[in-house]
Amino acid sequence: MITRFDSLYAGHVDMDDIGYGGTAVNSRVFPNEHLVTTFAKARNLARLLDRCGYDTFWLAEHHFQREGYECIPNVLLLALDLAHQTQRLKMGCGFNITPMWHPLRLAEDFASVDVLTGGRVRFGVGRGYHTREVDTFGSPLLDQVANRELFEEQVEIIFKAFNNAAFSHEGKHYTIPARVPYRGYDLKDLTLVPRPVHPVECWQPIQSATPRGLDFMAKHGIKGLIGGGVAEGGAMRGVIEAYRDANRRAGRETELGEGLCIGFHFQLAATKEEAVKAAAGYFEENLKMFGPLRLVRSLSPEQIDVMADPKKAPYAGLPTIEEAADRGAYLCGPPAQIIDTLMRLEKEYPGLERVSVSHPMGASESLMLEQLEWFATEVMPAFTRRSRSTGAWARDPSLPIETD
Repeated sequence: MITRFDSLYAGHVDMDDIGYGGTAVNSRVFPNEHLVTTFAKARNLARLLDRCGYDTFWLAEHHFQREGYECIPNVLLLALDLAHQTQRLKMGCGFNITPMWHPLRLAEDFASVDVLTGGRVRFGVGRGYHTREVDTFGSPLLDQVANRELFEEQVEIIFKAFNNAAFSHEGKHYTIPARVPYRGYDLKDLTLVPRPVHPVECWQPIQSATPRGLDFMAKHGIKGLIGGGVAEGGAMRGVIEAYRDANRRAGRETELGEGLCIGFHFQLAATKEEAVKAAAGYFEENLKMFGPLRLVRSLSPEQIDVMADPKKAPYAGLPTIEEAADRGAYLCGPPAQIIDTLMRLEKEYPGLERVSVSHPMGASESLMLEQLEWFATEVMPAFTRRSRSTGAWARDPSLPIETD
């Protein structure tokens, strides 16, 4: 049963001239004065989410994005700041791109933030999808086999460091500790200082949903986020079943949807038609950004090429917001319609407890604040104020929004 609502912010600045006919992605270059508005925007979003009863605010780690789409280089640093701006909201690492870190530096930084925030940060790991980022930091991305091999060893090290008072590791990429003398003895193990003092809940994006990737998640008890960011939003039954099956292979029986968060982009309006019209530019800008990164598998190479040309793109038969809304990948319409869609979702996936709702690239701060507050006021209570025994909505509409 859906009981928790999250939101994702990858760090885009306010921008105009969006959509297929707007400024080409590679032509966007913002000055530093505008790029740094990401942080004030994140603060304002976090305060609203905290006040309105959302559970987790997911943040994405990215680097070097002068185009203004993903401008948060250090999720843990920002999460620590946001914890001081809020009372109860949790911050989610969605995600720390592990190949751009030394695994022990990432483990130390997360553990420090875990202590300083009283356990209000959710850990998250990802493999990356920008060559400009990952390869610049000295790790492979074009070589996907090497990227996954490195990622898996790094995550193994992180969990060893979290879960053991002393640990060592010897693998293809890392020998820990270094085989050197230290203060009169030979190093044989290390202790992470500090270690997390709260249970670590680890999350990972599910993209290709390969058996190897899902089995790795199941082995470590890693939860999965589907859609709503770089991936197309909405529930994909095959992926959800594959995640359940991977847990079964690991000896853990779960209900469909258990251990997952399903992400959606959304637009509320009086009618579906009004919502679709309002969301069209944001949908298109998001696709322009992520399509060339080969993250939208339905796009052909020809479609990806034409998206870079604002004069041709609007007439090239590219995907539309109408299609996404009809598929349920983009939630568009009045609150009652969104409630009905999510009610049907939880009926199909009885183990699902968490949904994330957010806005794609190009959405302004004012629109995001208005929409997220509207969603909290008129959609969330249908789920969060139900009787757990009957599932019926037991809310008095005159009551204020719960925040605890």
